[in-house]
Amino acid sequence: MVKAPWVLAACVLVAGGLLTAFAPKPYLGLPLLAASPLIAAAMLSFRFAVFFACAPVAAAAGLDLYRERSATSLLVDVAVVGLIGALALLVNVLMERQGRKLADARDVAEAVQMAVLPQPAAQVGSLAIAVGYTVAQAEARIGGDLFAVQDTDFGVRMIIGDVRGKGLQAIATVSVAIGAFRQEAEYAPDLSALAERMDDALSRDAGRSLEPGISPEEFTTALLAEVSAEGDVLRLLNRGHPGPYLVHEGQLTRLDAAVPQLPLGMGLAEIGPPVGSGHPVTEVLPLPLGATLLMVTDGVTEARNHEGVFYDPCRARLVGAHFENPESLVRALTADVQRWTEGAQQDDMAILAVSRRRHTSASP
Repeated sequence: MVKAPWVLAACVLVAGGLLTAFAPKPYLGLPLLAASPLIAAAMLSFRFAVFFACAPVAAAAGLDLYRERSATSLLVDVAVVGLIGALALLVNVLMERQGRKLADARDVAEAVQMAVLPQPAAQVGSLAIAVGYTVAQAEARIGGDLFAVQDTDFGVRMIIGDVRGKGLQAIATVSVAIGAFRQEAEYAPDLSALAERMDDALSRDAGRSLEPGISPEEFTTALLAEVSAEGDVLRLLNRGHPGPYLVHEGQLTRLDAAVPQLPLGMGLAEIGPPVGSGHPVTEVLPLPLGATLLMVTDGVTEARNHEGVFYDPCRARLVGAHFENPESLVRALTADVQRWTEGAQQDDMAILAVSRRRHTSASP
C-alpha cells in the first residue's frame, strides 16, 4: 500500500508522459495520462485533484507538439484527457460530500447511543466502574449494545447486553431494556425475578410493534450481575450473553454459565437447571479485594484478525498485566482488540469493568 497517495498518481503521470514521448507508436501513454487524475480524485484532496487533472492535459499538449503530431491529434488527445480529468474532479467532489454525510451520520449515531446509554458513575459504594463503547468502523449504523449500573437496596446491580439487529429498531429496544432494568432493579428480590420482569417488558414491546399473527424475532442477550453491599459477594445470571471474566492478580478467568439460558424478549419461559444437577440459575461467587469483573459484548469475543481467528481475552496481552483501576483495563482491552483487528472491527464493542477497591473509605 502506498503511504503517500500522491506518489502513485505522480508515477502514473510520469509513466504516461514517457510512453507518449518515446513509444514507437502514438497514444500508448494516453491511458496512463488519463488514469492519473482518476487516481488522484479517489485518494487526494480537491486541491491535489485539480493539479492532477490539469497536468495530464498540459503534458498531452506539450508532448504532441514535441512529436509534431497534427493539430487534429493534439485536439483529440487534449479533449480526451481533459474530459476524464473533469469527470475525476466531479467524482472527488461527490466523494467528499458523501464522506461529510457519513461523518455526520456517525456523529448522530454516537449522540443517540450515548443519550440512551448514559455514563455510569465512576464510583458506587465499594466499587470502581468504567465503561467503553467503540462504534464499528465498517458502518455508521446505530448498534444494539447496552449497559447500565444501578445502586439498589440489594446491592449494586449491572447489566450488559446486545440487542439483535441494528438501526432505529435496535435503539428503541435498547431504550426499553434499559428502562425496564432501571425500574425493576429497585424492586426485584433477586436476579432471576429481575430477568423475568425484563423479559416480560421486552416481549410486550416486541408484540406491540408487530402485526397480528406474526411472531416476534427480536431478542436481547444479557448478562445481569449483582455485587453485595459489602462488595465481597458476586451474583451472575447469564441470558445467552458471552461470559464475563474475573481479572485478579494478573490472571483472567472466564466465568461461563453452568446452566444455559435463553435471551430476553423471546416470550419463552426461562430454562431451569436439569433435575438433580445441583446448578442454580443464579451463580454466586466471591469477589476478592482488588479483583475486577470484566463484562463485554460479542464485538470483543467475535473480533477477528486478518486470518479470521477470533480474539480471546484469556490469550491476549492482558494476561499477566496489572491494572491500577478498571478504566486502565478498559483502555488496554480496547487497544488490544483494535490491534488484533488492525482497526477493521465489524461490530460495535461495549465493555463494562467493575473493580472491588482495596480502600473503601476516604483518607483523613
